[in-house]
Amino acid sequence: MNKRDVTGRNDDSLAAYLLGLGQQGKSAASVLSIASTDNKNNALRLMAEALGDAESIILEANECDIETASELDDALIDRLKLSPQRVSDMVSGVLSVAALPDPVGFVTDLVSRPSGIDVGRMRVPLGVVGVVYESRPNVTADVAALCIKSGNAVILKGGSEAFASNKVIAEVTSSAIVAAGLPKGAVQLVESKDRNAVNAMLNLSEHIDVVIPRGGKGLVELVSTEAKMPVIKHLDGICHVFLDDSADEKKAHDIALNAKTQRFGTCNTMETLLATPVAAKNIFPRLIESYSNLAVELRGCDRTRKFSPKILEASSADWGTEYLGPILSIKIVDDLDTAISHIAEYGSRHTDAIVTEDRKNARDFIRKVDSSSVVVNASTRFADGFEYGLGAEIGISTDKFHARGPVGLEGLTSQKWVVIGDGDVRR
Repeated sequence: MNKRDVTGRNDDSLAAYLLGLGQQGKSAASVLSIASTDNKNNALRLMAEALGDAESIILEANECDIETASELDDALIDRLKLSPQRVSDMVSGVLSVAALPDPVGFVTDLVSRPSGIDVGRMRVPLGVVGVVYESRPNVTADVAALCIKSGNAVILKGGSEAFASNKVIAEVTSSAIVAAGLPKGAVQLVESKDRNAVNAMLNLSEHIDVVIPRGGKGLVELVSTEAKMPVIKHLDGICHVFLDDSADEKKAHDIALNAKTQRFGTCNTMETLLATPVAAKNIFPRLIESYSNLAVELRGCDRTRKFSPKILEASSADWGTEYLGPILSIKIVDDLDTAISHIAEYGSRHTDAIVTEDRKNARDFIRKVDSSSVVVNASTRFADGFEYGLGAEIGISTDKFHARGPVGLEGLTSQKWVVIGDGDVRR
């Protein structure tokens, strides 16, 4: 007997359904790849307007998702929940993408060769982008905007916990895109809660050119293992802030507090605080009190625990744990090199920061820490596509190919060689 999901689609038709989405995506991608910048920007402006007009409908659908997902922990609920401000942020994000330069068709490094030919490279869309994500319904709008502007079609597979929210946002987005004269298949949502839909999607290597997972470690590992196409990903967000001897007390307090508590459930939230003994003596008393006032559970090494009886003993597993909640591990290290060694051993190459007034330490930290974002005297929470001027981000990559860090418009393109001659032949 065939299992049937809530959308009425059974297992036998799931693969055919995903194949249909892939075929429509390929067809749409061929149109988008040559769409003008004006046409794409017009689609984004209509999309932003439509999202703003649909705010009440989006929030109503989101409330249904919240009620259904009441068993999720607070961090996941925070990722799932929309508000008027978050809808407004979605609208602003779409408009900011429209305002960015269009990378498609841009030719760089055009040089004349001794043979007489001119050689350069042109940015071109990747094709069809598949995105598998959990919670965060704002991703639906962010990803759609980035893919449209970069000339790519996109197939979205959101989590079942955000099904109603994603469906409304995708419908609003698709209608606006069609109204602008672009193909309906440019933005498609997989309207199935069946987990097998992800596996079916990951087998469409002939129709999806790259897949991007956004979610927990289990989801990213599944996509990385099963995908038959290239994957842009980050596995964990184990981010560090290191306070050295010269760290300004106010800067260190504010940065370390913000990096952990501005939002708990994000991948660029600090999970481990490192400090030298001098920095700990100067900064920890006030900082520990601030964490306590915000109900953050602290787990520390033996030297750290001397600062407060409230600090629990950290286990070896804590240094490599992404909490995504109000828990922080703290370790006192001897010096900069020890901090860098700790980050190399336990970090996830996502985002790591130093608070210092020592220029040499700042330079050494930037040079030696092998992370996709390295930060000096600022919160790790800035590691974000919008904050980096990308308009939004389709994901964050900790790999070194083909994109690294927040992935925006340029990360959704590749390059092809362009050769221009005037009757030249090779001799």
